[in-house]
Amino acid sequence: MMPGAAKLDGGFISMVTAKLLSPSGTATGFGWYAILAAVLFAVMGLPTAVWLDLTALSDKTIRNQGSEIAHIIDSMRSFYSSDVVGRVLKAEGKVTTSHRYLESNGAIPIPATRSIELAKRIGSTADGVSYRFISDLPFKGRETHPFDPFESDALASLRAGTAQEVVDVSGSLFDRKLRLVTPVVMGPVCVACHNSHPESPKTDWKVGDVRGIQEVTVAQPIEANVFAFKYLLAYFGLLAAAGLSFLALQRRQAKVIGAMNRELTDANDFLATVSMKIAKYIPPHVYKNVFSGMGEAAMSTERKKLTMFYSDIEELAPAADKLQPEDVTDLINTYLSAMATIAEVHGGVVDKFVGEAVLVFFGAPESRGAAEDARACVRMAVAMKRRLHQLNHEWRRRGIQTTLQARMGINTGYCNIGSFGSNERMDYTIVGAEANLAAKLQTLASPSGIVLSGETYGLVRDLVKARAGAAFDMPGIGHRIEPYAIEGLDEAEELRSQVISEHRDGLDLYIDMEALDQDALVKARARLAVVLDVIDREITGIAKPAAR
Repeated sequence: MMPGAAKLDGGFISMVTAKLLSPSGTATGFGWYAILAAVLFAVMGLPTAVWLDLTALSDKTIRNQGSEIAHIIDSMRSFYSSDVVGRVLKAEGKVTTSHRYLESNGAIPIPATRSIELAKRIGSTADGVSYRFISDLPFKGRETHPFDPFESDALASLRAGTAQEVVDVSGSLFDRKLRLVTPVVMGPVCVACHNSHPESPKTDWKVGDVRGIQEVTVAQPIEANVFAFKYLLAYFGLLAAAGLSFLALQRRQAKVIGAMNRELTDANDFLATVSMKIAKYIPPHVYKNVFSGMGEAAMSTERKKLTMFYSDIEELAPAADKLQPEDVTDLINTYLSAMATIAEVHGGVVDKFVGEAVLVFFGAPESRGAAEDARACVRMAVAMKRRLHQLNHEWRRRGIQTTLQARMGINTGYCNIGSFGSNERMDYTIVGAEANLAAKLQTLASPSGIVLSGETYGLVRDLVKARAGAAFDMPGIGHRIEPYAIEGLDEAEELRSQVISEHRDGLDLYIDMEALDQDALVKARARLAVVLDVIDREITGIAKPAAR
């Protein structure tokens, strides 16, 4: 576990817990009693409110049911009074039964007709209850009643004897509906009537046969009962008030929160240290976008004109074989650190290190113009070359006789630049044939040499002295490539660099004029005068002075 994390898990949480729960903390006295009362209210208030509301709802439901039953009874009494008793009293002769009783004076309805007509009256007087009496074999001339799928399935189940009644509950949360279907069973009188009646569609009925169904539908809209839960709504209102009171008490915890903020500051410092370490692994502009929140970790690319630099160490493996692994690691890391520093100074972006190879580009995310980007890249390459000579001198002073030489290639062209990879891991890099050309030009350079493409040379020709090489073709590029090997800088640029460097067998010379103060310059001049005198004597054949 990281030290910062341990500090947060241990001291920070213990401190906060102690301050919040200690009797000497800020939430004492009346505050604790108020919290206790709120907790007791929350525990006891909910079941009490539910019990009161259920009691009220039960009373309301019973009253509604009583009212519906009263309406049904009234409908039955009214029907019996008008369509049975009334017609019997008006009859002048014999009273008969008929399904068309309204067409015959002194006729009263048969049971099936009575049920059908009664259903109409119940449906017109009862709000939440309806009743239907229907058959798939009605008498001729009687109005047919279509069966919906539920009624058809219910009738089939009843006739098959698999059910005594069929129930269906449907509707939305706020509008429930119950449908109850029971069979209409043929009795002896009904069988005799139907089997002998000329308008009966079926004349072989048996006692116990299911002629049709009677269906009771009860609709219960829940929204009508929402406000019946007045005690529960009052409970939630009081609970909300208690919550607001509790929030008000939390303002008294300012001192505790202040201590927490100080601990969080320490944690932020720890995270800042971690983020600085992460910054060493990603380009600076990518780090800035991610950690500032200005950018998103998403795969996106754009096409831009860039100047690309690629360098690689000449024959590193044979040189490394002469050294211990620790020395090789130190040598490569020192070299790469120096090259990265020079790239940053000149405004380049280090795309990646591939072993000891270095890929740098100019022109993104910000560009100073194609010409200035190319000039900055060339100046960077020259500075890298001179810095490598200086490193070789320093390594020789440490007893490391290995001399490193780097080949360098520079090209200017359009590439795709952006985030490439997968959803789990992405890399901000450049892709395209123009980037590959920089690596190809590097292979054409001599040890410690720099080779430019024709595009780059056209932008920096006033800055360098270069020699054209043999043109060649490059896959992915539609024109022949004309390489230019840098042979030197123009005089103004040489004076600007103020670095004198020469290394060969028997000669190791490196002078950085900007790094020498006045006293060092005097000593260097005196030492060089002695060297020049010795060289003059050697050239003219004068015997060497005896060693002192």
